[in-house]
Amino acid sequence: MSKTKSAGATHYEILFIIPNKFTDDEAKTVAEKVGKVISENGGQITHTEYWGKKKLAYEIKHNAYGYYGLFEFDLEGNILAKVDQNLRLSADVLRHQIIIKKAKSAEDIAREQAIRVKIESKKAAEEKKQEEKDKKASTSTITPTSAPKAKDKRVDLKDLDEKLEGILNAKDLI
Repeated sequence: MSKTKSAGATHYEILFIIPNKFTDDEAKTVAEKVGKVISENGGQITHTEYWGKKKLAYEIKHNAYGYYGLFEFDLEGNILAKVDQNLRLSADVLRHQIIIKKAKSAEDIAREQAIRVKIESKKAAEEKKQEEKDKKASTSTITPTSAPKAKDKRVDLKDLDEKLEGILNAKDLI
């Protein structure tokens, strides 16, 4: 037995990008196909995340956007090359990266979930404050219907003609 490799399955993480040519629903089915490739080769998927459409840092094969997905799975090391080759040859996956990852314990997952909930509640509170602030600002400003109306000052046409004639006859115009 090798000193560097242990017997049994290793825990891996794969991050993959699906091209923008698919719709969101189609991209989810492609992500399921990636999970199926892992499962068919004897892998056990332990965690899945679908991040949705994101802007890429640079264009890849004329795609500025892509759908991101992440799987954590357990698989034997000698079969990993088969999964990697299958995904490299797939036209449905723009890029992918597989890394060895430390398996998360139940405590780690619970801690991460608590952090996510806390972040989401803070965002919701900030949005609520902003809505109240916007609502307060819109009610405190004077609306056009409540502003006092200016009196209608109509100028007689004869007076207007006289003023225009005076302007045109002025010698210091130019």
